[in-house]
Amino acid sequence: MGTSQHSHLWPGVPYALGAAILFGVSTPLSKLLLGTINPWLLAGLMYLGAGVGLLLLRRTKLWVGEASLKAADYPWLIAVILIGGVAGPLLLMFGLKLTTASSAALLLNLEGLFTMVLAWMVFGENVDRRLLLGAFAILCGAVVLAWDGTSFSFGSGGLFIVMACFAWGVDNNLTRKLSASDPVQIASYKCAVAGLVNVVLAFSLGSDIPSFNLVLAASLVGFFSIGVSLVFFMLALRHVGTARTGAYFSLAPFVGAIVAIVFLQEHPSVQLVAAGALMAIGLLIHLLEKHEHDHDHVELTHDHIHSHDAHHQHAHDDEILEPHSHSHEHKPMRHKHPHFPDLHHHHSH
Repeated sequence: MGTSQHSHLWPGVPYALGAAILFGVSTPLSKLLLGTINPWLLAGLMYLGAGVGLLLLRRTKLWVGEASLKAADYPWLIAVILIGGVAGPLLLMFGLKLTTASSAALLLNLEGLFTMVLAWMVFGENVDRRLLLGAFAILCGAVVLAWDGTSFSFGSGGLFIVMACFAWGVDNNLTRKLSASDPVQIASYKCAVAGLVNVVLAFSLGSDIPSFNLVLAASLVGFFSIGVSLVFFMLALRHVGTARTGAYFSLAPFVGAIVAIVFLQEHPSVQLVAAGALMAIGLLIHLLEKHEHDHDHVELTHDHIHSHDAHHQHAHDDEILEPHSHSHEHKPMRHKHPHFPDLHHHHSH
């Protein structure tokens, strides 16, 4: 399909919001499971469940195969496994052990902020004033949440969650480098390896073997809230870039806070409502963004799943089905349309 037939928000923003909703539910559900499972072991079981589930998904006809990882991709994959798959979830589980699920859920907004700042300042992605204004509103919400009446204090639980968010911010920016490849393949490897490492470490440190029902519950939560969410997140990275995916993903803590209040009977405070309102304003500002100008495409050769649209005008010797994946060339061109810093828009401003 041609890009002119769809809003510039499609399909990247729906993917990002889908990832946010699935991940947001994981916070209160993890809080429930933490009452009976060691934090390290829970992180391992959730990631292992996600990895195994996605590996099985790749063997079915429910997923259309995409471009496989290349040899040059594996150093980046190892980095995202260690930072985002091992360190991040472990820090989150220890943080959840020491704070309420609703407060933790809103603090997780900092992941989007860290992702955006790193994308802008370290990885050189275009970030405009609207995006920065939305990020400032999200940061203000986090500051309100940290105020205890006399001073700013996250407590040890909050600090663990902040560190987890920073780890995921780094992870998200590194994952962008892999976003042209098959997201189910990448997510399955990341989750399976990270889960196995955490499970082995948890048992080596004396964790008890949980019941089958607890293992199954943790695995199912992990498959949907981590595995499927990560696949959606990577698809969003492909279409809207790292900073904006992180911004849209900021919906996750609101979902988690709402679920915690409704199902865990946690009481919303004025402080929590004020923080949530500021963060919601930040998200709305991001959703209203529209970026359009004349821009140049340089010659480019890469491999990813695609259809023959405005950016993919090449011939095939044989009849092909769409979408399809193969190495292809992009000729230089100049045009104007609403766009994000996706796989085909890396120009300067």
